[in-house]
Amino acid sequence: MTNFRSRISSRFVQVITILVLLQAVLVLLLLSGCDQSPAAKAASPRPVNVIIAKPEQPPVLGFAGVVQARVETDLAFRALGRVISRSVEVGDLVHRGDVVAELDPLALQLAVTSAEADLRNAQAQLENATATEKRKRNLASANTGSVADSEVAEQGLKSAEADVGQAQARLDKAREQLGYTRLKAEFDGVVTATSVQVGQTVTAGQTVLRLAGLDRRDVVVDVPEAQVGSLRLGTRFDIALQLDDTVRTAGVLREIGPEADANTRSHRLKIALNEAPEVFRLGSVVTATAASEATTSAIALPASAILERDGADHVWVIDRAKLTASLRPVRLEVRPAGAARVRVLSGLQNGEEVAVAGANELADGQRIRPAQELPQ
Repeated sequence: MTNFRSRISSRFVQVITILVLLQAVLVLLLLSGCDQSPAAKAASPRPVNVIIAKPEQPPVLGFAGVVQARVETDLAFRALGRVISRSVEVGDLVHRGDVVAELDPLALQLAVTSAEADLRNAQAQLENATATEKRKRNLASANTGSVADSEVAEQGLKSAEADVGQAQARLDKAREQLGYTRLKAEFDGVVTATSVQVGQTVTAGQTVLRLAGLDRRDVVVDVPEAQVGSLRLGTRFDIALQLDDTVRTAGVLREIGPEADANTRSHRLKIALNEAPEVFRLGSVVTATAASEATTSAIALPASAILERDGADHVWVIDRAKLTASLRPVRLEVRPAGAARVRVLSGLQNGEEVAVAGANELADGQRIRPAQELPQ
C-alpha cells in the first residue's frame, strides 16, 4: 500500500514538472512574438518594383478628316408658288445677290395691282374728306354752319387718313411678297446640293438648294474620347492631303464638341484653315496631325507611379546606395483622365529610379528592396 502511494506521488510530481516546463516554453514563445514590434517590422526592407526614368518624344496625334465649309446654309423661298426657273446646278459658283431660282409671279403681281388700286381709292377718299372738313370748318368759323358738322367732318378726315395708311401697308406687303418670288444668294459660295426641280410647287421655307461659303473652311475630325483631354483650343495642326501628303497647310483648333457621340464615343473637332491653298477643296480627305505643346522630349512614367499629396503630384525616388525611398514633387503635362502614362516636365532626372507600384504604402526614408526592374 505504501509503495502504491509512493508511485502515485512520483507520477504526480512528474506531471506537475511537465506542466511547468510547457508553461515556461509557452511564455518564451509569447515573448519571442512580442519582439516583432511595429518598429522592427518597419525596419525590414520592403520589396518594390522600380522603373528607370528615361525621356521620350512627345506623342503624335494624327486624325483623318474632311474639309468642309465653315458657313453652309439652306436657301428657300419665303412664299408659296411654282418654280419656273433654277439657274444653278451642283458645283456652280455664285456671288452674293445672284438670282438662283424664281417662282411664278403672276398671282403676286395681281395682288400688287389690287393693292395699288385700293391705295388710289383711299387717297381719293382722303382728298374728298380733306375738302369737306375744310368747308365745314370755314362755315363754323363764319357762324353759318354748326360746330357739330365741323367735328363730324374732322372725324371723317382722320378715318380717311387711316384708310390710306392701311392701303399703303397692304401695298408694301404685296410688293414684298412679289420680291420673294426671286431667290438670291446671300453670300459668295458654291452650290453643294439642290432639292427642287422646275415646275415643282414649293411651300414657304422648303429647301431649294444648299450654298457653302468658300472664304472660310474647316477640317472636321472625330477624335476618341480618351484623346480629347490632351487637346486645347488654339492647338496648331499640320494638315496634309491624303492623295498627296506633300501638299500641306496649317490649321488651328477652333471648336471641340462638348458631347461625345453616343455610338462611337468620339468628339467632333473643327480645325480652321485660315490660308489654305485652293487645292484643299470642299470634301477633300486630309490627315490632321496635332503639334504637341512639348517641343522637347520628357520623361514618361506609368500613372501608378504618381502619388497625389497636398494637391501636388509626387513620385518615390529610389536611392540605390542607401536602398531607401524618398518622396519628391514633380510637375506633369496635362493629361486626359484615365491615361495609362504621364509625362514628367520637371522634378525628375534621366536615369533615376522610381517606384511604380504601392506608392501609397511607402514612407519617406523607408528601406526598400528592388524586387523587379520594369521595362519602359
